[in-house]
Amino acid sequence: MLSTPPVRSRGSKIAFMFLTPGNLPFEKLWEKFFEGHEGRYTIYVHASREKPEHVSRLFIGRDIHSDKVQWGQISMVDAERRLLANALQDIDNQHFVLLSDSCVPLHNFDYVYDYLMGTNLSFIDSFYDPGPHGNFRYSQNMLPEVRESDFRKGSQVIYCTIY
Repeated sequence: MLSTPPVRSRGSKIAFMFLTPGNLPFEKLWEKFFEGHEGRYTIYVHASREKPEHVSRLFIGRDIHSDKVQWGQISMVDAERRLLANALQDIDNQHFVLLSDSCVPLHNFDYVYDYLMGTNLSFIDSFYDPGPHGNFRYSQNMLPEVRESDFRKGSQVIYCTIY
């Protein structure tokens, strides 16, 4: 499988995957961010507690349905995997951005698109955190796969590419 040549896509798109407990409070801001760039992105929304009521036409019909998600539990990983699995079904999606409901764009779409398309790096935040929401949560039940010295806290927001 690794020696199989990549499937050629018609045009590279970025999959924006939102993991949220309900509505997206900055949906209108994201609509302005995406405006005029149709065909260069796809949107996926996983709402864990309630079905969101979208205020932007761009988000209607983009929901991924599944079981309830609890913060800090394995159900969050399952929801992230579900978002990614749906995004991977579109062969034009070459870059994948996982976002929370509180994320907002800091640059315009062209800047973000050009930056991400110009890199083959993935960005995942991981760090040692001795506090109650970090490494304190380590459990010996994670052995032998995860040693305490390797356990890290990570940000929900990630970016990865399929290259």
